[in-house]
Amino acid sequence: MSGHYRWMAIALGLVALLAAGDAALSQSRPAAPPRRGPDVLLRLSLDAERMGLAQPFKGVTTGGTVETGLFALQPTGVPTARVRQAAEAFLASLSVEQRGRTLFTVDDAEWRKWMNQSFYVRQGVSFLEMSEAQQQAALDLMRAALSVRGLELTRDIMRLNTTLAELTDGNFDEYGEGRYHLTVMGRPSPVEPWGFQVDGHHLAINYFVLGDQVVMSPAFTGSEPVIATEGTWRGTAVLQAEQDLGLAFVNGLDAAQRARATLMASKSGDGNLTEAWRDNVILDYAGLPASAMSEAQRRDLLALVELYVGIMDDGHARVKMDEVRAHLDRTWFAWIGGTGPESVFYYRIHSPVVLVEFDHQRPVGMRHLLHPALPTRQHIHTVLRTPNGNDYGKDLLRQHHAQQHAVLSPDRAQ
Repeated sequence: MSGHYRWMAIALGLVALLAAGDAALSQSRPAAPPRRGPDVLLRLSLDAERMGLAQPFKGVTTGGTVETGLFALQPTGVPTARVRQAAEAFLASLSVEQRGRTLFTVDDAEWRKWMNQSFYVRQGVSFLEMSEAQQQAALDLMRAALSVRGLELTRDIMRLNTTLAELTDGNFDEYGEGRYHLTVMGRPSPVEPWGFQVDGHHLAINYFVLGDQVVMSPAFTGSEPVIATEGTWRGTAVLQAEQDLGLAFVNGLDAAQRARATLMASKSGDGNLTEAWRDNVILDYAGLPASAMSEAQRRDLLALVELYVGIMDDGHARVKMDEVRAHLDRTWFAWIGGTGPESVFYYRIHSPVVLVEFDHQRPVGMRHLLHPALPTRQHIHTVLRTPNGNDYGKDLLRQHHAQQHAVLSPDRAQ
């Protein structure tokens, strides 16, 4: 047995032992990684921000040039009153001091200050410090903005962060269900642009609103572990459909299509390209275009995209999927890794208006339990982006400002 597969067998054996609740394993578990003090965390955060914000926002592009004319200021017919009212109620529930830490202008750089890693020192107010009433108001905001499935996913990611704390000798200084922060950008309004952000370990939701239009990207979802085999939230599992349907899709391609889609047949590291601080990635289309797929395969590809888009409220998810369909012939599917039932892999779906990434990652919090050099199915990262300058609703906001300027400009009025 090769070294690669020997370590995979060891990793899978450890997971199986956890699932069986083996008390002997709990007693002999290797020591968790050392904890980092607040000064170290702050320094890491500031370093990440400085490097991440060194360039002004441009957006994910192909070839380095933003493709224009993709996004329009136009009514969707999907109401946003419920999410606006929930945001107003959340802000009203905060103290003056908390509101001062939570409310930013709509074009503030705070939009870009999200990060997957647990060490990041975040702005806003966290669930950990909220009263029960404030927590309910925060959840009501998320409930109004997300689908039923999307809310369940976000809550389960938060819960699994408690599982990770339990697996790391009770490290609740970095992990835990309450370590998720909310910020609001702009005053909630029926006509003016505004939005909010949920940010924490393995979860970042950026939700921009202008009238009845919504842009929900970047959106980051992930977890380590993805299945809780013990502890407070034993039985909780996330991102299994995204994993299993992605694998089923690539295996549904014929041999020639699969060869064209596959960028590399094995995976030894982390693959995501557009996580935190990667707003301006230049990424060429690669793999298999949807124009070379059968109608059934195209439907399956759209269903895979909908798993990610469908985190947002149902009405605006339908609007976004209509946008994705309009560019289906310019949509590409790329794959890295194996295609067996237990393989680890990366896949990407990329068009002018949507970018999805799925990645099995090396263990970080669980590196004392699994081989630290090998990707594992117990650590997943996913990213949803809007390429060509409309992450955070930036292109809609730009058009809104230009329109307002045109209305107010004396030169235009003559």
